[in-house]
Amino acid sequence: MRARIALLYSGHTVEIREVVLSDKPSSLLEYSNKATVPVLVLPDGSVIDESLDIMIWSLRLSDPEGWLAPDSNPLIERFDHGFKGHLDRYKYSNRYEGAESELERQLALEYLIEIESLLQANKYLMGENLTLADVAVAPFIRQFANTDRTWFEDQKIPGVQRWLKGFLESELFISCMTKYSKWHEGDQVSFFPKLTMER
Repeated sequence: MRARIALLYSGHTVEIREVVLSDKPSSLLEYSNKATVPVLVLPDGSVIDESLDIMIWSLRLSDPEGWLAPDSNPLIERFDHGFKGHLDRYKYSNRYEGAESELERQLALEYLIEIESLLQANKYLMGENLTLADVAVAPFIRQFANTDRTWFEDQKIPGVQRWLKGFLESELFISCMTKYSKWHEGDQVSFFPKLTMER
């Protein structure tokens, strides 16, 4: 999701292949040994297979509103390598030996309490303007909130809740929610964002 947002914002159009990870096409495995999504194959054949790296690549080519300007790397790193682990163990505790869903939820909540002060003081994580930090972090918090929406809304983090609501209602996010059918070898080419007429 976050890679799509950056591509849309930067004005890039890409050929898109929607895959189901439980039924991975062989071409995905050929491009990336990780066999996870997203994977971006560039015209020169090089491959970017981390969503954050795709975002940064896209923004370095076109960043009309200066998303890269603030140094948000430390914050993004904390969520990518800390919060995300607790999120996965909260959502999918049955997949992780010894994981306790409620404990992982509480550990993840601590990260939101940390950014609550930022969002009490400012509209966005890095100030009064949307930046890479917001777009990189919000999709993870969306997953966290959606796991138990009632519980999430009951927490005393009004700044985070207000910020997430604004993100989810933004035209940028909504425009990235376009659904695509599962891709099969030989299918007609589809594009993201969707063109008026796909050929």
